[in-house]
Amino acid sequence: MLHDLFPPGIQHALDLAGIFVFATAGALLAVRKNFDVFGIVVLALVTALGGGLFRDLVIGAVPPAAFGELSFFVTPLVAAAIVYFLHPEVQRINRAINVFDAAGLGLFCVTGTTKAYEYGLGLTASAALGVTTAVGGGVLRDVLVNEVPSLLRDREMYAVPALVGATMVAVFISMEALNGITTGLAIVTTFVLRLLAMRYHWRAPLAWNRRSSVAEEP
Repeated sequence: MLHDLFPPGIQHALDLAGIFVFATAGALLAVRKNFDVFGIVVLALVTALGGGLFRDLVIGAVPPAAFGELSFFVTPLVAAAIVYFLHPEVQRINRAINVFDAAGLGLFCVTGTTKAYEYGLGLTASAALGVTTAVGGGVLRDVLVNEVPSLLRDREMYAVPALVGATMVAVFISMEALNGITTGLAIVTTFVLRLLAMRYHWRAPLAWNRRSSVAEEP
């Protein structure tokens, strides 16, 4: 199904771009936490590949793409090396990285949902794995640095846009309307929602009758 939507070369390039951006974000966090070079590499790998690795293990796509395709494994190493040597310069373009990260979020939630469906999962399970593909690496990253995962304290709606994109793909599949145009629509919708959330600091609703002015627990 994926190959019917995009030519293999374009699909591969998009995957590598998403992996690179996620790895860069992970490596930058490692620098801010004063991790050594090994920690920078580990956080880059986990952030970039964690979600896809979990998805492939669940659906039985073994060996996972992260290990079956050398470029998927090398790309986070390249990102880690760039951040290791040039992190002040990379930090200055952090806003641009956030934009690319939003694009990667849109791409991965869509491709994750589609791949899960290809392997026989139902639409709901496929959408859930699509979200996991997009945000799973970030959850593992946060756990490794001893922070509450951003997925659980979604201050700028990271998971919600991925859920919207994955749900759109599931709906299009059920309507037999998934094609290049509708796939692009799901990716762009996720991307725009994420950018708007960052711009206007949108967040998912708190518990019922919980005032936003109440201080959060550390």
